Amino acid sequence: MSDVNKTIQKWHASFRKGTDFDSWGQLVEAIDEYQILARQLQKEVQSTNPSDFTEDQKKTLGKFATCLEMRSSALQCTQSQEEFKLEDLKKLEIIIKSILTYNKDFPFDVQPVPLRRILAPGEEENLEVEEEEDAATGAGSPESFPNRVPVLQGTLLPRLPSEPRMSLLTIKIDKIGLKDAGQCIDPYMTVSVKDLSGIDLNPVQDTPVATRKEDTYIHFSVDIEIQRHIERLPKGAAIFFEFKHYKPKKGFTSTKCFAFMEMDEIKPGPIVIELYKKPTDFKRKKLQLLTKKPLYLHLHQTLHKD
Repeated sequence: MSDVNKTIQKWHASFRKGTDFDSWGQLVEAIDEYQILARQLQKEVQSTNPSDFTEDQKKTLGKFATCLEMRSSALQCTQSQEEFKLEDLKKLEIIIKSILTYNKDFPFDVQPVPLRRILAPGEEENLEVEEEEDAATGAGSPESFPNRVPVLQGTLLPRLPSEPRMSLLTIKIDKIGLKDAGQCIDPYMTVSVKDLSGIDLNPVQDTPVATRKEDTYIHFSVDIEIQRHIERLPKGAAIFFEFKHYKPKKGFTSTKCFAFMEMDEIKPGPIVIELYKKPTDFKRKKLQLLTKKPLYLHLHQTLHKD
């Protein structure tokens, strides 16, 4: 079986898993599966590498991802009337199953979610020198920026419903210390939960763009609701925080550094964690500190128990 067919088979299995959870009433698990699959499809759509998919097929995948997001939103909505029903979503199974040969109009009038360009880890390794140059020469005026879609409002999700004897975690991202904090344009954090193999366990969330900078700090003051009960996270899981900013000379959003928190560090109260050089190492095998200076990511944790 070719790599592309394996990928499609994996997407289809994920779709079936999500709709099964949905039909069984396991809404938290369904939302997880839908949002993880939506992100995988969006990554394929925005990939600049040679692709096995045509532009039309990528547009279809983008619309499919939009429908997954719509169903996720419907499941999280407290209103009684669902905007996008499970029966509607199930009509799309034939598309994800046979995307290479599907040639009909998309059954729903939706548009792909606008995407910003995100660098692959290999690309990011070559940008250290360029970042130093940006800091030294200044990044230019906002009017000169190429067209892009900044994540000004973020993609944060609400807290999950409580369950007996289960704990939920809220992490407040207070601030990050960087030597060139004032030079960072449209800075934000991407928060994800990964297993030891670097696989997403939860939907990935972006914070809104931070607007307050002070000396060597960028202030976020934003709460992240971890989208799984702590007791259901597997052994070896970790919560990752990727600091990203816009690079006007290159016209893309780049990861500057990252930090992570392991399960034994989950406890109420403030915590300060170290920053590491990109590319983000989700497997935590080859870690390099960003700087020897006392600059860290400052967080505050709150545990909610029913």
